[in-house]
Amino acid sequence: MNEKHYPPKWAFEFHGHNCPFMPLGFRMGKLALEYLKIEREKDHGFHVFTELGEGHPQTCMIDGIQAATSATYGKVLMSKLFYGKLAATFYHPSKGAVRFALKPGFLDEMGKFEFFTYRKRGVEPSAIPEAVTNETIQWIFGLPDDRVFAIEPKPDFKFTPVKGSFNKDKCSVCGEYVFERYLRVKDGKHVCIPCSGYEKK
Repeated sequence: MNEKHYPPKWAFEFHGHNCPFMPLGFRMGKLALEYLKIEREKDHGFHVFTELGEGHPQTCMIDGIQAATSATYGKVLMSKLFYGKLAATFYHPSKGAVRFALKPGFLDEMGKFEFFTYRKRGVEPSAIPEAVTNETIQWIFGLPDDRVFAIEPKPDFKFTPVKGSFNKDKCSVCGEYVFERYLRVKDGKHVCIPCSGYEKK
């Protein structure tokens, strides 16, 4: 098995279970860093736009991407586009952007493994026999990168992150602090979104 881009133990512990898609996301993230010639993001300069959505189990890829790149939700470096695709665009303002996607042929082959028989029956990954899960993961990491990923440079990709601000004010109703971009005005006073009655779409 090619272990060059295989997740460390802590990534599995962070994710919570053993499955094929977290390692796939980790491998994708590592390859994207190599492609863009950058290191894991220490601060706030690198962004990832995943095309995954909700209601499909392959979203485990996102945890792998975060573990590989340090472009985390907590640092507001990860955006979810809800396209329902197994792909992500990786962007650095001085290095450009590249899109990685799992190839359809690869997904067709992977879907034949016993792991997915269990998942389609509703068995959670942590309850699937370890040997079954590891068989799928070892197969994946035995394949060359070009069997797994379609790589597309995105020379025209543009992104301007929201400017950070420490400015905040207290909600006049509940008294809790609210950062300024999320303040609303009700009866001429600053209020938070829940107290305003405004439903964010």
